This record gives sequence, C-alpha cells and structure tokens, in this order.
Amino acid sequence: MNVRRLIPTTAVAGAVVLGLTALSACSTSDAADGGDGGKLKVTASFYPMQFLTERIGGEHVAVTSLTKPGVEPHDLELTPRQIGSISESDYVLYLKGIQPAVDDAIKQSGVKNTVDAATLTTLENHGSEVSGHDHGHEGEHEGEEEHGHEEEAPEEHSEGDGHNHGEEGGADPHIWLDPVKYAEVAKGVGKSLEKADPDHAADYKKNTDALVAELGELNTAFETGLKNTSTKTFITTHSAFGYLAERYGLTQQGIAGIDPEAEPSPARIQEIHTIAEKEKATTVFFETLASDRTAKTLAKDTGLKTGVLDPLEGITDKSQGADYIEVMESNLTALQKALGAK
Repeated sequence: MNVRRLIPTTAVAGAVVLGLTALSACSTSDAADGGDGGKLKVTASFYPMQFLTERIGGEHVAVTSLTKPGVEPHDLELTPRQIGSISESDYVLYLKGIQPAVDDAIKQSGVKNTVDAATLTTLENHGSEVSGHDHGHEGEHEGEEEHGHEEEAPEEHSEGDGHNHGEEGGADPHIWLDPVKYAEVAKGVGKSLEKADPDHAADYKKNTDALVAELGELNTAFETGLKNTSTKTFITTHSAFGYLAERYGLTQQGIAGIDPEAEPSPARIQEIHTIAEKEKATTVFFETLASDRTAKTLAKDTGLKTGVLDPLEGITDKSQGADYIEVMESNLTALQKALGAK
C-alpha cells in the first residue's frame, strides 16, 4: 500500500491538526523501509492499551507495546531505543498516571497524535476499601450519559492503604477493569484512529462497534454472575479493583495498598482477619505478575484460602486466558467462587 494514501488530499488540513504531516512528507520508500508495510505505526504503553489498538486497528496498524509481557508496568523504565520508537510513532495510546517514565517520554517525544485513555472516561478516587453503592447502570452503553452516578465524593480511607498512582488528587487509573469504562475508552480510541487514518475509518468503526458489543456482553456476565452471592467482600494484595467493585456492588479490601508485594503490618493483618470474619470473606487474592507470598502469609494467619485475581496489566503464559476478554472471564469465575455465587 502506498503510504501517501494514509492521508488523502482532502484530509491534509485535518492532518495538520493531528500532527501527521510528517507522515505525508515521508517518501514512500522511507516508510516502507520501516518494515510496517505502510501500516499506521502505533505505540501502546502497556497491555490494556495494546489490546484496544490491536482489536480496533486490526490489519491497518503495527502495534508496539512499551511494556514486555511479565514486566510490572508500574516499575517500567524505558530504554533509549524505546524512547526513540515513541518519537517515530504515528499514534501513541497511553494511560497517564500508571507509568511515570512513559508519561515523561511521551511529553518529550514531540508526537502530537497521542491519546491519554484517562481523558476518555471519568477517573475516581479509590482507597483500599471500595464499596459499590447505588450505581445504576442506565445509559451504560452510551458513555456520555453514564457519568452521573460516578462523581460522588470519594470515601474516607486510612492513609497509605490506597493504590493511588494518579496525579490528579490520587485518581485511581485502573479503568480497564470495569468493562463499561473500558468500552468508553474503546469508543474514544476508535474515533481517534478514524481521524488519524481516514482511509480506513469504516474498518475502525466496525471493529470498535464489535469490541464495544463484546465488552457489553462481558459486563452483563459480571452483573448476572455476581448478583446473588453469600458475601460482597473480597480481599486482594493489589488494590486495583476499585472500579470493578463499584460497578458490581462489591467491596474491595486491599492488604498493603500500592505495592502488591509489600508485607502488611500486623495491625492490618488483624484488621483483615476481623473483616473476613464479619463479612464472611473466604479468599485472599493475589496476582500473576507479583509474588503470592503476602497472600499466603495472610491466608495462613487468618485461615482463608488464596486465589488469583488478575489486574490484567500484562499477559504471560501464567495468565488464565489468552487475552483481555478470556482473563476477565477467569476473574469472574474466581470472584463467583470466592463470594459464594448462587
């Protein structure tokens, strides 16, 4: 495919706004030498962003993820080559607040066509304990109407228990673990790809619609599967599931907050023990990218079971599924078992 076709003549004015003029200025041979076969060069910061760009971009994009499988994204440090690859991208999708090194590199890269997924939905503040209250699901297939119930004042939480990497007052960045919020982000990514590569806008729209429908089905499965349970409380080493808890009326109890491998204090262990007894919680969840030591220690001290709840920050051969949808389905099964779904 002739790369010049990525920007038809009629779209040159729009392309200036999108910072894609450099692409049209390339000679065909220059772009072809990149080995992308004329595809839009996309850089994704970590797996949830990679999944969106691959599913929506389809055959028209060449996606590179900055976070290799098995690497804890919060700790990512970029190589000079990776920083260079960001600058050479046509399109960058990232989530501000998760990876400071990526945020800095993107700011300095000069790539104008960058999308921060955090701007495509509403972020909230979540601490180690997050309860789902009355959060009706009306309008959930239309993201714009859905935000009304989500802008409540954040709950009070004890200092240090929260899993807050965000810059804006400790906003929780784990939006992808709520299928409804993730679908909102998917819609925004689809629209931005349509603008970045107008020649293939129809395909991006079709792929976006298909993914949003799939996420809608996932949301329905979670709603139905978690409606009737013996308990609504789950305990986790990594307080990443605030949005998921809020969406489905559950309460997340995080053990040690920000660092999933941190040892909980004796006071917190006692607190978790008390909560587990009171709320009939059965399971301490750990994740695939971190050690299960903390979970096992706590389980031993409190007589609870352990299980895997995957925050989906990366897919490895240890993941309970091959992609986002499959791992989320495994998470649902794990939650149903732990919560005593009827």
